[in-house]
Amino acid sequence: MRTYVAGQEASDEREFAELALGIDVDLFRGPLKLETDKERRARKDVAREVLRELRELGEAGDEVAGWDALYADALTRTVPFLRAAHGRRSGTEEAA
Repeated sequence: MRTYVAGQEASDEREFAELALGIDVDLFRGPLKLETDKERRARKDVAREVLRELRELGEAGDEVAGWDALYADALTRTVPFLRAAHGRRSGTEEAA
């Protein structure tokens, strides 16, 4: 079965969410794989600019952009949780 959003085919669940919401989750949350300091700085710079534009559009009356700004902003706060959930768990070492 194929899934389309706004005329574009989504190849997987992540791409479906990105097309439906208009938000690249990895841009705001960060990738689940390691990134270099340079890559992280570049991603954060782009994310800040996109978030600024979404907020401006929301304040100008674009309700969808306003909701997207809230969602993107919330994603920026999920990074520590996601990284902890994928292998960086504290308290799991064996007691001495």
